[in-house]
Amino acid sequence: MRPKRIERCWLCLGMTVCGVMLSLSVAADEKGIGDFPQLSAQRDWPWWRGPSRNGIADSTPVPTILSDTDNLVWKVPVPGRGHSSPTVVADRIFLTTADEREKTHSVLAFDRATGKLLWQREVNQGGFPPKNHPKNTEATATVASDGERLFATFYYHEKVGAVALDFDGNILWKKDVCRFRPRTYEYGYAPSPIIYQNTVIISAEYDGDSFITALDRKSGERVWQAPRPTMITFSTPVIAHIGGKDQMLISGAQKVWSSDPADGKPLWSTIGTSLATCGTMVWDRDIVFASGGFPKAETIAIKADGSGEALWQNNQRCYEQSMLAYDGYLYALTGNGVLFCWRGSDGEEMWKERLKGPVSASPVLANGQIYWANELGTLYVFRPTPEKFDLVAENHVGTDAFPSPAICGGQIFLRVGQGSGGERQEWLYCFANSK
Repeated sequence: MRPKRIERCWLCLGMTVCGVMLSLSVAADEKGIGDFPQLSAQRDWPWWRGPSRNGIADSTPVPTILSDTDNLVWKVPVPGRGHSSPTVVADRIFLTTADEREKTHSVLAFDRATGKLLWQREVNQGGFPPKNHPKNTEATATVASDGERLFATFYYHEKVGAVALDFDGNILWKKDVCRFRPRTYEYGYAPSPIIYQNTVIISAEYDGDSFITALDRKSGERVWQAPRPTMITFSTPVIAHIGGKDQMLISGAQKVWSSDPADGKPLWSTIGTSLATCGTMVWDRDIVFASGGFPKAETIAIKADGSGEALWQNNQRCYEQSMLAYDGYLYALTGNGVLFCWRGSDGEEMWKERLKGPVSASPVLANGQIYWANELGTLYVFRPTPEKFDLVAENHVGTDAFPSPAICGGQIFLRVGQGSGGERQEWLYCFANSK
């Protein structure tokens, strides 16, 4: 199936915003994980979507068969409830969680070797929103780490709060980022903090005064703040060095946006996706990809050279989940469980395969295989090839899976749920190849 091609929609290279002339020229300074010398791309999974920011891990071998008896290193209970994915740095694993009965938010640290809970630091009590989406939680944002500190965000007391901790759970600083009280869609908060050079960047978009802001990693002081459209959305921005410059990419409010991560100033935008999106954008070479959402379904590919040229679009939807772009092709597992492979340059459908939905977790490519879970606890493992769907394994871990896996250092970390209602318990798994 050939997708619909879109006519070019672009912003001029010089534009006026609030009376200030902006330029698209920005420094090519982004080194990704290389900006943080205490982190290792092979050993660590330090933030949402991993060290490369795009769901691609290193090539260290990891198992494909996963269960309570196959390649299991350890399995430990996780207190509370949350959809944040594991963050792994050095010998520790970090999660956020919420106790919905006691109305507390906490950050957790586990020992990487044994799974032992090392500490639980409560960072807020009370002020939970009166409503939330049934697929969201009060601890959905994933922890980010620069190798020295941990950064976490939560929604409480009608605001978004950010906290920085050291690896022993001591609070270094705590800030009120902004007022946050959605009225039209009371679906909670989800974006994860991201790290760029000396800042931690936080998104807060709702039907009020929305913006993306950057705080100094050491002090928590505000470095810059950029306004965003007044519309609730849940996507985490991502930073890529693409088109010869550093770009902060995000979708939502019926557009795909690129900004300078050094100051938040706009670079380009293109009409596309939908009002609300949840997934994080991906890229391959000089093309970026986004998908939404609500109320309509659309996946779109855009040139990231500053022209904002939309190359193609189709009517498929990855809403909660992100996609994965690799070696010229885009892989998308839609919310209803249909897996697509599209050619990135023109959107040509290479193949599609009916799996099973619904889907909220995002994929990880590790050692030449893609790991992708649905909400029912089924973890599919398949090879990224445009020739055909090449299933490697179909695993069942837990009875529900919303967080995405973390894969690093030859290990796979999964946060899943088991049971339902008052009997539901979350678990953290560690898998590695058996010796």
